[in-house]
Amino acid sequence: MPTLDKGRVLLAVTGFHPQRWHELLSAEREVVLEPNGPADPTIDYAVVWKQKPNLLTKLPNLRAIFSIGAGVDHIMADKTVPDVPIIKVVAENLTQHMVEFVVWRVLDHHRQAMLYEGQQKKKIWHEPPQRTANDISVGIMGLGSLGRAAAQALSSLGFRVNGWSRREQQMLGVSTFNGDNGLVPFLNATDILVVLLPLTPATQGIVNYGLLKQLRRRNGLGGAVLINAGRGRLQKDADILRALDDGTLKEASLDVFEVEPLPKTSPIWNHPKIFATPHAAATSDPNHLVPIMLRQMSAFERGEPLENVVDRSAGY
Repeated sequence: MPTLDKGRVLLAVTGFHPQRWHELLSAEREVVLEPNGPADPTIDYAVVWKQKPNLLTKLPNLRAIFSIGAGVDHIMADKTVPDVPIIKVVAENLTQHMVEFVVWRVLDHHRQAMLYEGQQKKKIWHEPPQRTANDISVGIMGLGSLGRAAAQALSSLGFRVNGWSRREQQMLGVSTFNGDNGLVPFLNATDILVVLLPLTPATQGIVNYGLLKQLRRRNGLGGAVLINAGRGRLQKDADILRALDDGTLKEASLDVFEVEPLPKTSPIWNHPKIFATPHAAATSDPNHLVPIMLRQMSAFERGEPLENVVDRSAGY
């Protein structure tokens, strides 16, 4: 049973059942699914995913907010969220899932899986030329913990890896670019673009037709490739379809979309050059994430600093 001197937790999630999260948090803390009124003084922490607007606004003793996922845009979208630390969860399990997804999709495009699938359906026996990994440049947009891990994994496989971020960063074995001035040179040197950016006002809609036109297309792949495993509103779905249809893009792997779930009327479902997954690249697993949250809460109560605190001015 939780001890009475430990802070009380509000678990507020939308879009999935909270049972397992509740079970694991309850092992050490008292957990509630709704505050006792808008100004409940007993709530110390909030663990949230797309919480209801204004839910956290008047909680007088709220000490920190934990995001169930790697993104925090769902929290920042509520402009009434109080000025307390917002924590993004960084876990080896979550990072591993994302690295696996990115490597899988890069290799799938690099080894021309869509071409072979088409040939199999038509019973065509033909071996096209195959370039080595070091002939291909993979560009990672977003060099946070997920982007850096993916960059390292791809580099170890022999790909030439570029990285772009808002702020200047350095990575061993990775050619890094930053800021507005570095974006076009980064894109011009990239064959496969992997998007792992956080969603902020500055990045919303950044993956548009103009950006995709800057990707390098003279390469062993036969055209530029897009992989988005970040956030859906980073991209313009219609611009991606336009780029695929006019040859600006050869292929795309999309795990996220402007509207989710992806509407059944969307042409993305049946597009022959798109591999689509249902926002499943890196699913948040409570068995791995809740212990990290509980450890942080206990450390904070001992006077230790919180980890992975969001920079509100940057939005991530």
